[in-house]
Amino acid sequence: MIYCLNPSCEKPRNSDTTFCQNCGTQLISQLRNRYRIIQPLGGGGFGRTFLAEDEDKLNEHCVVKQLAPQVQGTSALVKATELFQEEARRLQQLGEHPQIPILYAYFRHDNYLYLVQQFILGQTLRQELRQQGTFSEEKIWKLLTELLPIIKFIHEHQVIHRDIKPENIIRRSPREDLVLIDFGVAKQLTATSLEQTGTTIGSFGYAPMEQMKYGSAYPASDLFSLGVTCFNLLTGIHPSGLYMEHGYNWVMHWRQHLKSPLSPQLVQVLDKLLQKDIEHRYQSVDELLQDLHQKPQPASIPRDFSLPQPPSRINPRQSVFPSTVLQPRIQLKHKLLAGGIILLLGLGGYIYWQSLGYIPTLTGHLSEVNSLAFNPSGTTLASGIDDKTIKLWNLNNKQEIRTLKGHSDKVYSVAISPDGQTVVSGSKDNTIKIWNLNTGKEIRTLTGHTALVNSVAISSDGQNIASGSYDNTIKIWNLNTGQELQTLIKHTSAVLSVAFSSDSQTLVSGSAVREIKVWNLKTGKVLRTLPPHSGDVNALAISPDGQMLASASDDKTVKVWKLNTGKEISPLTGHSGHVNSVAFSPDGEHIAAGSDDKSVKIWNLDTGEVLDLKGHSGKVYAVAFSPDGKTLVSGGKDKTIKIWQLR
Repeated sequence: MIYCLNPSCEKPRNSDTTFCQNCGTQLISQLRNRYRIIQPLGGGGFGRTFLAEDEDKLNEHCVVKQLAPQVQGTSALVKATELFQEEARRLQQLGEHPQIPILYAYFRHDNYLYLVQQFILGQTLRQELRQQGTFSEEKIWKLLTELLPIIKFIHEHQVIHRDIKPENIIRRSPREDLVLIDFGVAKQLTATSLEQTGTTIGSFGYAPMEQMKYGSAYPASDLFSLGVTCFNLLTGIHPSGLYMEHGYNWVMHWRQHLKSPLSPQLVQVLDKLLQKDIEHRYQSVDELLQDLHQKPQPASIPRDFSLPQPPSRINPRQSVFPSTVLQPRIQLKHKLLAGGIILLLGLGGYIYWQSLGYIPTLTGHLSEVNSLAFNPSGTTLASGIDDKTIKLWNLNNKQEIRTLKGHSDKVYSVAISPDGQTVVSGSKDNTIKIWNLNTGKEIRTLTGHTALVNSVAISSDGQNIASGSYDNTIKIWNLNTGQELQTLIKHTSAVLSVAFSSDSQTLVSGSAVREIKVWNLKTGKVLRTLPPHSGDVNALAISPDGQMLASASDDKTVKVWKLNTGKEISPLTGHSGHVNSVAFSPDGEHIAAGSDDKSVKIWNLDTGEVLDLKGHSGKVYAVAFSPDGKTLVSGGKDKTIKIWQLR
């Protein structure tokens, strides 16, 4: 198997051939006759990351980063290239430390820049927090003891990391030592840089005021981020929510969020790390290490104490879900970078960024965009439109591939099969059509509904289609033959939305009489009817793990339910108009929704934070996450599709 390195290729996996079977690009079995790409690890604003094998090191795993920035304009590209080169220089400079990834190579091939670095097997502290819960005081002391020598090392090499947070600290397996990663935004500390302000970059809540407001970074700046990291791991509370609500004043009251007491020694250390003003903080790692020598013995650390608890957070990995969720309203913040790049940061590790004054937009629709669906590789997007058509788009070059014509009325819903070969559409003409995605040819038309088809869904095993109609019924069809398998008749009003569970055994439906029904597809029986919304149920989504259901309604809320019991977890509020669409991120940690209020909101289910995305000039009817979770798309009444880049 050879992986095509053309960033625009829709189907990059190939057998051992000379040219890509999809895009025609000449295939490279090994970069520099040495590095063989195995699989993609993800991508972001500045490039794509791959897991690879190094033939010169007995096929040892390594990480290959390819610079393929999704930016508009020469100045933005220059800045992206500069940041990529700086990351390589930092790794080369610092890689002699055993707890910093080693730079193996940096080179250009076919007009793309590549960076090859050491692969670190393990999990980030963010992942550890989610799996094991909040850290004890002993664990925080141990973290400081292990991490401070690494930070001291980089500071002695005149480098400020500028983005210390749980996501950028890996506990290596099986050694269990800590590794500091992601030097893509690191800053060289020189006499010149001390006198000048620079690029404002970092993560909201973790980065100190001098860094976010003035673009300045010092050793004390990294120590502030270290203090916030400790706070996050101790409390489980993401600091971006506190930052958005209170600014930097939240650090003055960090102790009120503790769930159990800390020793006076650790309180003193964290107090000094979390000072808003840089002159009141520790100025160096050595200064902090002196206080660490005074840490208490384990027996003297308090272990049981009760404080008033803040509202619980939704944690999709817990077996028992809380009934409330903290929901600070977070407006999307942005920072101007040199070269015209806007960095948008916040919301549980998500980083949104666009070029200055530019939200990538797909135009060319003649009417409203009602539905959106990605193919499995995330390279092709289908949009269902009021003008009776479906459009297919190439997300890499933002160009229309083709328009599918055949419906005689508005297309309300589209879905793409798990194998990426088939598009299914539901229309006001009472029919469902099945199309070949690669050729755009209509395969067959399914008839049987006596009123418009408002929603279609394809089961995760790729075998069946579900369609919800204004004739108050749901029909289940065989995707391959078009045969009608069963009709579900229990709703007393129009069926507005349908969704399959991840195991394809359960179907959920929502209706215009505000009710949600959960069906057993083997028996065709209703398992349960959920308590009603106070408005029409316009859209449904089931989390990838099959544990949670999200429902969007005219009552301006998204409700989150435990699917196997029907228990409501919590409503997600903030929209001021009807909520028309809802989607789970691929990791199940975020929910996005589009509304009549012209905005898209994204909620973090771990923290309850909500992020507003504004850019549409009309009602938002559709939202969809890309399969890798790196992109969100939204479409609506303004006849456009907006593309929101996530890292």
